[in-house]
Amino acid sequence: MRILFDTFARRLIFISAIVCSLSIILLGGFILSEGLPLFKDVSLVQFLFSTHWGPTDAVPTYGILTFFFNTAVVTLLSLVLALPISLCTAIYLALFAKGALANLIRTSVELLASIPSIIFGLVGMVTVVPLIRSLFGGSGYSLLACAIILSVMILPTIISVSEVAIRAVSEDLKWASLAMGATTFQMIRTALLPAARSGLVTAMVMGLGRAMGETTAVLLVGGNSPLFPGSLADQGRTLTMNIVTDMSYAEGVHLNALFATSIVLFICVLALNLLVMRIGKEAHHG
Repeated sequence: MRILFDTFARRLIFISAIVCSLSIILLGGFILSEGLPLFKDVSLVQFLFSTHWGPTDAVPTYGILTFFFNTAVVTLLSLVLALPISLCTAIYLALFAKGALANLIRTSVELLASIPSIIFGLVGMVTVVPLIRSLFGGSGYSLLACAIILSVMILPTIISVSEVAIRAVSEDLKWASLAMGATTFQMIRTALLPAARSGLVTAMVMGLGRAMGETTAVLLVGGNSPLFPGSLADQGRTLTMNIVTDMSYAEGVHLNALFATSIVLFICVLALNLLVMRIGKEAHHG
């Protein structure tokens, strides 16, 4: 009976793994089949490097450079804003937090991760957008507002992964550094963080992936303008915003262009995940 159960469990696990792998393959195949026909009518160079998106113009144009630029700016800026807070929180939880306070902070981080993205967008509309309007003028809906909202949304991801990476550092290394006369801050800066470097980089890359794929929150606070921005206080549109905005009425070549945009986004997220896997392998061999 036990042998039969073990055999069944192994096969179930194997089938589950195959289903997960096939899901990725089918997903990639679907968006490729829908997006690649675009390049029969639009050149790859124009699609990737043109800043004009005008599917309803007399002569339709499909250039996503503006959206790709906005996505990169918003994603990187959100990481810059979130990283100091995330890293300090992770260090505090891993080294100093005890008892009820530690449980409270961890619970807060977990709750922050479970809040729907539309809530972040609505809160941003009534807090961040008016603040940016009062400081920089304009409507307040901007790339900067997107980055601020995303920085809050990616905090749980970076904090959780960073804490695990810091806790994995050998206690002997910490005590050896302190025994050499280093202060606690010096131990963290010169011994702890370098030893946890691969895990911290993984946390940052996972945060980038989370920010890059967000749609609803940035749609509510970004302004959704297809024009190339002149500053962070200008309205903008990201790759995901463009797909959601046009999908309801797109057809023909326009629809193919949206799926081609999905291919670009899929490749970017896949590249980030491959980078995480490579970092993990290097850390394991190291």
